[in-house]
Amino acid sequence: MKSIFDLFDLSGKAAIITGGGRGIGFAIAEGLAAAGAISVIGDIQPGLGEAAVGRIRSKGFHAKFIRADVTQRASVQDMVTKVIDEFHHIDILVNNAGVILRKPIAETTDEEWDFMLDVNLRGTFLCSQVVGMEMIKRRSGKIINLSSNVAHTLQPNRGVYAVTKAGISHLTRALALDWAPYHIHVNAIAPGVTVSDLNRKYFEEHPEDYQERLRTHPIGRLGTPEDYVGTAILLASKASDFMTGQTIFVDGGSILI
Repeated sequence: MKSIFDLFDLSGKAAIITGGGRGIGFAIAEGLAAAGAISVIGDIQPGLGEAAVGRIRSKGFHAKFIRADVTQRASVQDMVTKVIDEFHHIDILVNNAGVILRKPIAETTDEEWDFMLDVNLRGTFLCSQVVGMEMIKRRSGKIINLSSNVAHTLQPNRGVYAVTKAGISHLTRALALDWAPYHIHVNAIAPGVTVSDLNRKYFEEHPEDYQERLRTHPIGRLGTPEDYVGTAILLASKASDFMTGQTIFVDGGSILI
């Protein structure tokens, strides 16, 4: 090792970041690219994905957009095939694509339940499985799932969302155990409440919810997408080669309350 920074160097690594067109996904995609990786943004919205790639490239980093619907196996397989054809390997997968529902469980429809599980949990499963098969061939890989602090500490009107994120944390453990013999490391990041383009309007319209969420974060503020970049780089790099099956709470201390 020439330098301590070599532990975090991602030069030459190919990374897929689902839902990377905005929010936490974009921040992580940009961060991985800044660390040397080729960030492939898989997003269902071409406009967001292409714009995100443009922003990353404008800083001199490497990025590519591929449209992908994480709920459809054929779409996920198409994305993976395109990455393999162009870059010949996939070193990092960030399962970030997700949706949130703010509604009491008693008022949740069958369609809303199915949609939440399809995007958040099934999407993480499909992407992990399809990418994982490529990683198994090379006996190497890093998978980073986006869980949430509500996998541990519940909040009002987010019950279904919490169920999907708890499932992601447990799926992380199951995959880590299955794939440890292939040197594939599977870990998760559990963010606290994060203010981004996805929810800024909601909090502006519901200041009482914003204040309640703020109260539950001892560090005194809510998260920003950039707060998770360092942990993502750690989990994507050789600095975390002895870590697997972990859900790391980057949440402003919310699980302490």
